[in-house]
Amino acid sequence: MSHGLPSLIPRSVLFGNPERASPQLSPDGQRMSYLAPVDDVLNVWVGTVDGRDFRPVTHDRDRGVRMYAWAHDNRHLIYLQDKGGDENWQLYRVNPVSGEEHLLTPFDDVQVQIIAHDKHRPHELLIGMNKDDPRAHDVYHLDLRSGELERRARNPGEIIQWVPDADLHVRAAVASRADGGADLLLRSPGSDEWQTTIQWGSEDAMTSGPVTFSRDGRFLYLQDSRDANAARLVRWDPQNGESAVVAGDEQYDVSGVFVDSDTYEPLMVSYMKARREWQLLDPSLQPDIDAIRQLQHGDFAITSRTDRDDGWVVVFDQDTGPAAYYAFDRSARTGRFLFHTRPELAQYTLAAMEPFSFVARDGLTIHGYLTIPPGIGRKSVPMVLNVHGGPWHRDTWGYDPEAQWLANRGYAIMQVNFRGSTGYGKRFLNAGNREWGAKMHHDLEDAVQWAVARGIADPKRVAIYGGSYGGYAALVGATFTPDLFRCAVDIVGPSNLITFIQSIPPYWSAFLSLLHERVGDPEKDAEFLKSRSPLSYVDRIKIPMLIAQGANDPRVKQAESEQIVEAMRRKGIDHEYLLFPDEGHGFAKPENRLRFYAAAEEFLARHLGGRYEEG
Repeated sequence: MSHGLPSLIPRSVLFGNPERASPQLSPDGQRMSYLAPVDDVLNVWVGTVDGRDFRPVTHDRDRGVRMYAWAHDNRHLIYLQDKGGDENWQLYRVNPVSGEEHLLTPFDDVQVQIIAHDKHRPHELLIGMNKDDPRAHDVYHLDLRSGELERRARNPGEIIQWVPDADLHVRAAVASRADGGADLLLRSPGSDEWQTTIQWGSEDAMTSGPVTFSRDGRFLYLQDSRDANAARLVRWDPQNGESAVVAGDEQYDVSGVFVDSDTYEPLMVSYMKARREWQLLDPSLQPDIDAIRQLQHGDFAITSRTDRDDGWVVVFDQDTGPAAYYAFDRSARTGRFLFHTRPELAQYTLAAMEPFSFVARDGLTIHGYLTIPPGIGRKSVPMVLNVHGGPWHRDTWGYDPEAQWLANRGYAIMQVNFRGSTGYGKRFLNAGNREWGAKMHHDLEDAVQWAVARGIADPKRVAIYGGSYGGYAALVGATFTPDLFRCAVDIVGPSNLITFIQSIPPYWSAFLSLLHERVGDPEKDAEFLKSRSPLSYVDRIKIPMLIAQGANDPRVKQAESEQIVEAMRRKGIDHEYLLFPDEGHGFAKPENRLRFYAAAEEFLARHLGGRYEEG
């Protein structure tokens, strides 16, 4: 099996901590920060932009810092951290000069969300907290200097998004409705009275929503799929209700909006097609974009900006290499290479990611990505169907550590954006409603048959693998279509849709109507949900299974894995079960990631015939 394959890439290179990641410019452009390990735990490092004087300024010793930002006061960094993967994020402030660190939200069992931070109000922050009601996040104003908190908006329970204006007045909100739709609410500064202004039906609710107010507060920019298939960027005038389309595509949703940091006017938008594509709205930006495109190949994005907007950090995604970061000087229109996140990968041969599409059994066109192991050709190779989570998410082109890992071990990797995936317009998204375990899974079946018919996949050596919804899909593969797959790997996937929906975190309460509309309502649809639950069909399992779970997962509880593991144990079905007591919905700690991937590649090698790294 290993004949012709390039040298084995160590798991630590693929799944250990990156050497450096997530660089950001300070607001004044004089300093830079990035994430890098300290004793194998990711922390924030800070130094001068052109210097080598970087040093760690945070001191996490457990899960590592993953979400951080510069405060616009230029004096602090802020970051979020939870405990053991429970997703009860707490907000910290750290002085990068003195190293002084302060917990700004010292509340137990409370989740913090950062809502807004703006350079025009550098000492202020708007955060969401479910401090008074675990089901609802209220909006609090935080003074970074004193740490003082003041509530600015109360959540009656159905608000799923808050939208402040440039002065950090909470002017707009999105409220979920019982029918799966959503309402746009507006209020005047200083008023507590909300008015419903736009109503999105359930068919538009997931592809529509507010983006930003204009600087003067007169207009609100929206992503809006009403009267269209795909979400367009529109400028809406609340005074007269008139809207004008700024940008849009017939098939693909506007996926990102890059706005002027002074005027808040949109400068360009992105669409996630087979690859990321940008549409320029302001021609004055064209020389900058032309210069960026000359830096290197790949799909670019701007990830950090100075307050004067004269300096950017630009990242390039590529399929056969790790993310590459550049510091871009807008005045000179020159870029300076910063680093690759995983430079060790340069020693190894990586595999190209190929976009593909096929027509499903009911005529719907499905898109995805195929990665073929280098060196062994593309005829009748073992294949892993790697199913994305969400399911309201999608796979994209670029470096994917799991795709490279599996290709390096000798497998073709198929990643399918089955119906219900995002980015392809509302008709495609809504085609997945109430289709868990049905048409969404049929798309995965059809994808496998497409690869088999073209001679790529060996039909006797196909595995199904995934996390979250992808874990559910792996369980469905083992129970609904066990003859299609040789083995299955489920990571934090729900096995019983009734208990899954009944045990969601309390702060997901506002999303219940969405789950009821798109998956099912346990009270009204109990038999239906039971029929779509892998736990109901354990007797059908006849392939080996590997199941991995985080004990502190707030989204897919430990019981979701343990109830099907117990059923398999009672029936003597071949399985392995890995429980990580210090993890949640996924594996944040490198030692846990490496333990899982070691078990997974040995499991796949045993059943598909690929290779694995010993030890």
